[in-house]
Amino acid sequence: MTGLDKMKSQILNEAKAAADGKVAEAKRQAEEMINLAKEEAEKKRESISRKSEADVQRYQERTASSIDLQRRTKLLAAKQEVIAEVLDKAYEKLSGMEEEEYFAMLLKILVRYMLPEDGEIFFSAKDLQRMPSGYEEQIQKAARENGGTLTLSKVGRSIENGFVLAYGGIEENCTLRAMLDAKKDELSDMVHRLLFL
Repeated sequence: MTGLDKMKSQILNEAKAAADGKVAEAKRQAEEMINLAKEEAEKKRESISRKSEADVQRYQERTASSIDLQRRTKLLAAKQEVIAEVLDKAYEKLSGMEEEEYFAMLLKILVRYMLPEDGEIFFSAKDLQRMPSGYEEQIQKAARENGGTLTLSKVGRSIENGFVLAYGGIEENCTLRAMLDAKKDELSDMVHRLLFL
């Protein structure tokens, strides 16, 4: 099992535990709301005892529908919060990777997004300082294999991590945050399936 697989497994386990807690809390709150609503419905039923059974029935149906809507809303909010936490933890894990693993991942991302043109690649000042020896040559080799060239800018960009590609004045933001944001819906759906279905 690779380090990334272990990291994914750990993130999913942590997310599952957090999801279970949040869903349990949402269910507990929903049960409290149901009990309170039942008490309120009973009081209301007694106060309108002279009204027809049809009126009582309609009120109870509306109350049950309202409670169900509130319960579903609370559960949805809890699930969305858990998914957001999972994505934040994934970002933190990616940001905190060991240098060798981090730069290997960036090279894979680069291969996916580079164009067969002449361009320039920008890293943060921090990444420029800790860039492994020979990494610039790996970038240039990958660009040549893709039919283009990439010049490594020696000036650090004000980005947290990842890189920015520039081809003829058009930039492709390949920072980790931008990559996660671009895949947010897809990743959210995946996390939802893994945790809640």
